[in-house]
Amino acid sequence: MKIWVEELEKINKKLEPGSKIKNPGSLEFAAEHASRTADWMTQLAYLLRAIVVDHAFEDGNKRTAAYVITAFFDENKVAYNDEKIKKLVIKIAAENITDINRIRRLVRDETL
Repeated sequence: MKIWVEELEKINKKLEPGSKIKNPGSLEFAAEHASRTADWMTQLAYLLRAIVVDHAFEDGNKRTAAYVITAFFDENKVAYNDEKIKKLVIKIAAENITDINRIRRLVRDETL
């Protein structure tokens, strides 16, 4: 599933109407690197880092990240637990986790 910067912005605006992109470079970097791999979990990890750790938007970053996780899971027909997704997003933010491989592992191990 490819998610482009414009789509992420639309998702964020839907969840936080007054919000704007705060860190466009990070979103563009994440989208570019995500598009280079066919592994959807790695794509998701790049996007999560940009949204949660790099604070891509003025407001609603954690909500946007949770929405993106569920969108990827739905697209890949993966069952998930909303509470575990919320806890994961908070963990990534609180611990300032930047390593893509670690984020990928956490998505797999702590939400499924």
